[in-house]
Amino acid sequence: MSYNIIDSHCHLDFKKFNKDREEAIERANLNGVTELINSGIDYKTNESSLKLSDKYPNIHATLGLSPMVASNSEDDVVDDILSHIEQNLETAVGIGEAGMDFYHCKNESEKDDQLQAFKNVVELADSFDKTLVIHGRDAEDKLLNLVQHLDNVVFHCYSGSIETMKKITGMGYYISIATLVCFSKHHQSLVRELPIDKMLLETDSPYLSPYRGKRNEPAFIVNSVDKIANILNTDASYIASKTAKNTHRVFGL
Repeated sequence: MSYNIIDSHCHLDFKKFNKDREEAIERANLNGVTELINSGIDYKTNESSLKLSDKYPNIHATLGLSPMVASNSEDDVVDDILSHIEQNLETAVGIGEAGMDFYHCKNESEKDDQLQAFKNVVELADSFDKTLVIHGRDAEDKLLNLVQHLDNVVFHCYSGSIETMKKITGMGYYISIATLVCFSKHHQSLVRELPIDKMLLETDSPYLSPYRGKRNEPAFIVNSVDKIANILNTDASYIASKTAKNTHRVFGL
């Protein structure tokens, strides 16, 4: 059975989709995925996200500067990405992904680079009143403290603690649950404690596939819908509908 679902975060422009991008989009449509949000991480992927959103009416773009790009790039490269984001925000539904990733980044200098880049992204989100999509790993509390003045924030692929999650939703922000929920006990525990009106769904494809050894794709978000419905003992159509409405609300779709 198919539902009207939104994949709130994917990377269809990545090279792992080069051989079957159009087919993957069609499979998503056939599985009831009515809309997709494609998220950029740097200049190139921001450009390709915009091109996808221009080509497909049901694909929306967010423009980002990922923490690992921020900490591994020269200042002029980061500045170019920020300028490009600012110049194209009218055609994007949000800014992100952006944030801090202390799981992959242990060096204090790199952490400082991530922090400064993120502060610049937050300024853009505030100035242009755009939804901010946060990539946060082992840095969720720190990130939350930096965005408390913003109206619309999504913590994408959230993997932090239940305690921090409750702080996030208590401030009116949203938690995006990835397809990790299909097999991760931790993510299943998050779902049990997450208010349904603050839940979004995403694949983060081509990553985090519910099928071992297989590339993820937006069509597989139906697996998350079914799993979450089972966890919460409710109808899958209800999960699909509520999370789609939440996505529309936070991104102004």
